[in-house]
Amino acid sequence: MKVESWLFGTGVFFFVPIAIVYGFLTRWSEWVGVLGMLLLGGLAGMIGSYLGVTARRVGVRPEDREDAEIHEGAGEQGHFSPWSWWPIVLGAAAATAVLGIAVGWWIFFIGVGLGIVALIGWVFEYSRGDHAH
Repeated sequence: MKVESWLFGTGVFFFVPIAIVYGFLTRWSEWVGVLGMLLLGGLAGMIGSYLGVTARRVGVRPEDREDAEIHEGAGEQGHFSPWSWWPIVLGAAAATAVLGIAVGWWIFFIGVGLGIVALIGWVFEYSRGDHAH
């Protein structure tokens, strides 16, 4: 993960100066672009630091070595829940909230409520065991 953390980490050193240059070129009259690029630099920094910490915790992976073989990456790669319905519910809640912004605020609050329920359900899905709905 060292390559990934380096790639995202250099995004900070790219997007922040570009945001400042953009601000000077627009005479600081267009704040949406400046703020968007500053936030993009912050996001790249957060992802890069997370990947750097994870790389130190996990150690060297087969993808990080030049002499690695394909079979070294075989096996379990993580924990996934292929039978979970909560991502679909959360996506429907997000779509309802965005629809509420466009149509009426009362629909937005329904979407937010549904989103809170879906997020809690997804987070605590395994606290009762596998397939224990």
